[in-house]
Amino acid sequence: MKKPLLFILTLWLNTSFAQSTLPRIAIAGLGIESSTFSPAVTHEEAFHPKTGEQVFTSYPFLTPDSPLRQQAQWFPSLVGKSIPGGAATREAYESLVTKMLDLLKQNAPYDGLYLDIHGAMSVQGLDDPEGDLITRIRQVVGYKTLLSTSMDLHGCVTKRLAQNTDLMTCYRMAPHEDAMQTKERAVQHLIDRLKSGKGKPAYKAWIPVPILLPGEQTSTRIEPGKSLYAEVAPLADNNPGIVDGGIWISYAWADAPRNHGVIMMVGDDQAKVAKAAEKLAKHFWDVRSKFDFVAPVGKLDEVLSKAIASQKKPFFISDTGDNPTAGAAGDVTWTITEILKRPEFRKADGPTLIYASIPDPAFVKKAQAVGVGGSIEGTAGAIVDHRFAKPVALKGTVESIVEGDRDAVVEVVVKVGSVHVIVTQKRKPYHKEKDFTRLGLKPREADIVVVKIGYLEPELYNMQKDWIMALTPGGVDQDLYRLPYKHIQRPMYPLDKNMKTPNLSAQWIPVSGK
Repeated sequence: MKKPLLFILTLWLNTSFAQSTLPRIAIAGLGIESSTFSPAVTHEEAFHPKTGEQVFTSYPFLTPDSPLRQQAQWFPSLVGKSIPGGAATREAYESLVTKMLDLLKQNAPYDGLYLDIHGAMSVQGLDDPEGDLITRIRQVVGYKTLLSTSMDLHGCVTKRLAQNTDLMTCYRMAPHEDAMQTKERAVQHLIDRLKSGKGKPAYKAWIPVPILLPGEQTSTRIEPGKSLYAEVAPLADNNPGIVDGGIWISYAWADAPRNHGVIMMVGDDQAKVAKAAEKLAKHFWDVRSKFDFVAPVGKLDEVLSKAIASQKKPFFISDTGDNPTAGAAGDVTWTITEILKRPEFRKADGPTLIYASIPDPAFVKKAQAVGVGGSIEGTAGAIVDHRFAKPVALKGTVESIVEGDRDAVVEVVVKVGSVHVIVTQKRKPYHKEKDFTRLGLKPREADIVVVKIGYLEPELYNMQKDWIMALTPGGVDQDLYRLPYKHIQRPMYPLDKNMKTPNLSAQWIPVSGK
């Protein structure tokens, strides 16, 4: 009897010792892409904050049996992510940050911390929310903790954010098909530096590039973005002396001094880090005039005429100005109002058009009252952003009512003439085929699909047979010259086309805590 007990005790002691020698790593995150040109505001519930074990569900590379999960002791605090929208209220931000910091305090100290942020969060009363967040995190965890940050390439990197992080990386694809790989890379770098004992990289090169363009003009699907971003991996990956780096395009629909392009490169070899960063910065600046929209663009009326005449079905139209995936309110009714004016769509047997979408809780409640198959008449939308059109009049038949979506809560499809209008209880972006099919709609069989989006996400892009981006009004207007910038740094390309070549040499960011 003694031998089995001794074996069990030895095994337990060995396991406990192994666990105690693993690095202690915390997880925290707060992310949203938010427009300051939209009248919408974002409240705390929009971030759907996760804590404890829930946090791991956001990271498939940290499942219980994954290699990365087993290489450290993990202490998730709070991770909150919202779909893009208006600026977060200060109350929402302070509440979320306070909860995050309280959770971080419970398990400190840490060897490392993984910070998952977007980088384009706007908060009422703050010019640099992510800089504020990371500074407050450092006040809790201190500067001995190795901190690795992953970001969206449409994020903003201030000197304060750069100084308080040790390892930094961002997406290299737009659309962001490499989002999860980027997050995993940030965690892998963190573990590698802890296990090797190398700790904080000695050199962080930061180069501001005075370019501010929308994502729809800087997609990596086409040139020059394709070649520009293809240059990152050979410089940053498997290159001794360099840990990681990236190109931050930044976010065009927020009016703050931090909104401009940035090159960051991090590593242990100063000469290599500087050379790589400066090479990317020069390439970025040299191709500035070659950036163009990822798809043909046009005014809505001419776009609709092309779509109606086209033999290619489904013909997708991006309603770009009120795109909720970029931070718009999502309830601008200008485009759907113009569509319903067209005589081609007034009869039930006209061209089939799906419109996604308009949020209006009162209209949804009315549709629920009449039920599927019932007739409905009322107005929808323009509750938050009514600068461009009043609520749209809808008179038709309720085709479907679906409940349970995390963002929309309740979705209603109303057929008005030959147009299937999706009305939601809350704002929701539509970027996957199942977003439509779960409502009983068949986008692949439709003549025209109009989506509030900029460049098409992969599933929609693979579905379309032709596609045009309509230059429509809204909180993320693609015509930057119409936006009332007051706080961005000037000169800025393309707003100041004849500006002189800026200083694109590496600026050295001190090691965190120095």
